[in-house]
Amino acid sequence: MRGFLKRRKIILKIYKFVFYVISKLPAKKDSVIFESFHGKQISDNPLALYEYLLKNHPNYKLYWSIDKRYELQLKNDDKKKYLNRFSLKWLVNMARAEYWVINSRLPLWIPKPAHTTYIQTWHGTPLKKLGLDIQKVHMPGTNTKEYKKNFVNESVKWDYLISPNAYSTEIFKRAFGYNGEIIESGYPRNDYLLNNNNRNMINSLKNNMDLPKNKKVLLYAPTWRDDEFYSKGKYKFSINIDLDLLNQKLGDEWIILFRMHYLVAENLNIENYKGFAYDFSNYKDIRDLYLVSDVLITDYSSVFFDYANLNRPMIFYTYDLQKYKQKLRGFYFDLEQDAPGPLVQTTTDLIKEIDKISETLYISEKVKTFNRKFCYLENGRSSERVVNKVFN
Repeated sequence: MRGFLKRRKIILKIYKFVFYVISKLPAKKDSVIFESFHGKQISDNPLALYEYLLKNHPNYKLYWSIDKRYELQLKNDDKKKYLNRFSLKWLVNMARAEYWVINSRLPLWIPKPAHTTYIQTWHGTPLKKLGLDIQKVHMPGTNTKEYKKNFVNESVKWDYLISPNAYSTEIFKRAFGYNGEIIESGYPRNDYLLNNNNRNMINSLKNNMDLPKNKKVLLYAPTWRDDEFYSKGKYKFSINIDLDLLNQKLGDEWIILFRMHYLVAENLNIENYKGFAYDFSNYKDIRDLYLVSDVLITDYSSVFFDYANLNRPMIFYTYDLQKYKQKLRGFYFDLEQDAPGPLVQTTTDLIKEIDKISETLYISEKVKTFNRKFCYLENGRSSERVVNKVFN
């Protein structure tokens, strides 16, 4: 084991040195590398910017960095050019790229070439505390001091940071220790929601996803828990919903789609609930799941900030609220007071809230107030704003 670790360190040193040497070569003009969630997906803000550049600026050479373990499920579009993360081809292209478009942190050993513009899109409006604002880190493989230091060492490489609103801008500066330029544009990924929220698109998506059109759709999209893990980067998750009861009470009218967080390693076993429960954790992008759903069920995930753009009901299934708020992360605002939907802690109460939702979806004043604060920049043109600022 000791010999293996030693060889691994030597290989990493060589790889890092080669990356550094190649990065001294001239940049490949108009080349852009996109990466979403450490190469596990082709999604989120990088996908929105990719699609905008592909359509409006065909002169750019666009590449996706993908984790080889997810290669088969990601290589489903012949138009996209792929680079296997950490391969020699990836190293050469990454080191000579003119632009990086990334939505989460890169490994710290990767140096940013002087000729590369690094656009950090991040991946959510913050509810739970981030980076330097976390009082005590419970994640495996690190401690509080090291975690915060590494966050700052990463953020100094960013040339631009995208922010969805003024609220996020203030938090990002402090939580990331970031003093660079922030593009307060709204989130590019939400352009898709605002431009495709129509019945024809929704029916088309349901056909492609093999979902029944005669039933209403619940989307359950929770976040991960810092202290529930198998190992570094592989987190546990317990659904904590009584699916038998949910199916019994709602199965005639509803189906439920599950979308686990990208960090969660669980494989859902929902074989006993065919026709009622569907696992879309590995689906290419959550944006389609937003569109086909009638109600969002979440907890402390930032998905509800995006979903708010659709003006549809949301329910917060917060069975571990006190632990999460007081021990794990803490929040930037009072979720119990300001959440754009009811908070519940049991399956029975969850069912009661779903039953309250009338067929005519209404929006409360509380939701309107929420949208005015967090969604005011979202008008379907956020990608255009970012591209005009950075690429033009």
